[in-house]
Amino acid sequence: MSVMAAVMEGPLADLSSWQPTECSIAKAIELVGTRSAILILREAYYGTTRFDGFAQRVGITDAAAATQLRRLTEAGLLAKQPYQEEGKRTRHEYVLTPKGRDLLPAVLALMQWGDTYLQPGPPPLLLVEEATGAPVRVQVRSDTGREIALDELAVRLNPDYLDTIRPRKRKR
Repeated sequence: MSVMAAVMEGPLADLSSWQPTECSIAKAIELVGTRSAILILREAYYGTTRFDGFAQRVGITDAAAATQLRRLTEAGLLAKQPYQEEGKRTRHEYVLTPKGRDLLPAVLALMQWGDTYLQPGPPPLLLVEEATGAPVRVQVRSDTGREIALDELAVRLNPDYLDTIRPRKRKR
């Protein structure tokens, strides 16, 4: 069996010589890596906006829903907007921000993986382009449009990031 892995370039090639201390994956999981957080986002993508709807559809307590909605709002994935039903006090609904919408491919990739490996039969839902009914899939592609396999993916240090962490030399 051959080992397929990403191509680690330059100083990253020796995995024992560095630690992923500023890992973007770890930061993302810290924010959305709980079941309730990811399912609240799922519901926002499906159109749920009201507090009670999130709690009921995700199957969590009001306290858990309040905690996750506050975290996702503070992180800028959701925004609170006031609404008022006739004769009732003003309340807030939760709507996706651009930052929250940009997480859609990651959530759909989890769904796609679950459909493939965790469902005992056909998946319960299909993702299709509304206008044509064509199936929609999340894929890893380069800017040229070519699909990239794991062993074709190179990981390298970002020089722009390195510039932000290097100590600035004082001008004399």
